[in-house]
Amino acid sequence: MPNALVVIPTYNEIDNIERLIRNVFSLQRNFEILVVDDNSPDGTADLVKNLQLIFPEKLFIIERKGKLGLGTAYIAGFKWALAKKYMYIFEMDADFSHNPNDLIRLYNACDKDGFDMAIGSRYVTGVNVVNWPMSRVLMSWGASKYVQFVTGMDIYDTTAGFICYRNEVLSKINLDKIKFVGYAFQIEMKYKAYLSKFKIKEVPVVFTDRTKGTSKMSSGIISEAIFGVLKMKLKSIFNRLEI
Repeated sequence: MPNALVVIPTYNEIDNIERLIRNVFSLQRNFEILVVDDNSPDGTADLVKNLQLIFPEKLFIIERKGKLGLGTAYIAGFKWALAKKYMYIFEMDADFSHNPNDLIRLYNACDKDGFDMAIGSRYVTGVNVVNWPMSRVLMSWGASKYVQFVTGMDIYDTTAGFICYRNEVLSKINLDKIKFVGYAFQIEMKYKAYLSKFKIKEVPVVFTDRTKGTSKMSSGIISEAIFGVLKMKLKSIFNRLEI
């Protein structure tokens, strides 16, 4: 079984992706990378394919026909990883908001400490966010508190997108039944892992806002998260939430 794969969705990340790939491959632990590109008009996919010539056995790409949403990009990557039977499967942003060095800490939480899922958490030890305006910090922190209250999950950073999953977690969750495509996808995955009684660990990390490229956040993404959580909780109460 291959060991560790990092799934990185991209849309117009040509300013970040090469440096990120090289940083991950420079780590002491051996990680492989799957880029899921949503037809970036800036040439992100072409750059990744050029880098495949340098890293032919470690770097892979799925090219999709359009901007189909963060959740569906991760699901495509997860299905690819499960088909290849990777033991540990990571999700990570392309914009350096997640420090590549923390991949090893998430890996160790699962491999050495025995957890099924390790979350790179901004809020488990306070608020560890750099370069965000206070309004966005409060919105993000408040959203996590809201989700925590509604779902009952003992997770401080419910919207985090920096995660290591054991193969068993993604095999258990029916990826075809995941409803959300934006950042609510992150909440749904955690909630279904929580309901499945998997052991979840929050690893404190420092989140640094992107310095290159543009954010993909929108009001639609936020409303999906707010109302989607209520719907998901109600379904679980009446045993109608498909895991």
